[in-house]
Amino acid sequence: MMALAINLLFTGCSKAQHSSDNNFSNSKMLIVYLTRTKNTQAVAQMIQKETGAEMVALELVNPYPQNNQAHVAQVVRENENGFLPPLKVKIDSIEKYDVIFVGFPTWDMKMPPPIKSFLHHYNLVGKTVIPFNTNAGYGVGSGFDSVRALCPKSKVLEGFSVKGGIERDGVLFVMEGEKEKQVNAEVKDWLQRIGF
Repeated sequence: MMALAINLLFTGCSKAQHSSDNNFSNSKMLIVYLTRTKNTQAVAQMIQKETGAEMVALELVNPYPQNNQAHVAQVVRENENGFLPPLKVKIDSIEKYDVIFVGFPTWDMKMPPPIKSFLHHYNLVGKTVIPFNTNAGYGVGSGFDSVRALCPKSKVLEGFSVKGGIERDGVLFVMEGEKEKQVNAEVKDWLQRIGF
């Protein structure tokens, strides 16, 4: 009986230790995101509410066209040429952050070029990087794989992806009402799963 009690005690401790390898209680956190129809921004705000992280929206020196077809054509060209658009936003002292959430919509089934610019420009070595994504229903594409490839010396955690609007069909901002409640619950579950 005593052996069983000791075994249960150690098993319980073992499970508690492995339920999450992450401890973010004293971490300085930053949310960096790119948004076009404000759906990714809405998810960023949900994450901020739960974590208290600081938040920065990426802006470009030369913004993308407002017309969806022209925007898609430009993104396809940039992806084909490996072009990294210059960022207007500058983040001071990124070294002070331990955890960086990186949020973006799926464009051309890939990570948007401005996010690639951010990941190339800033040194995230040794940091915990957590991607999140909104998309038109086709998923994240290669976006999370690109985060891992561009942050080889960072700890990249499980990402979060959710369906947002469908810009080509004129469905833009959708993170309101029941959809907002549903996504907010999903964000909370995801954050708990990764250790928040």
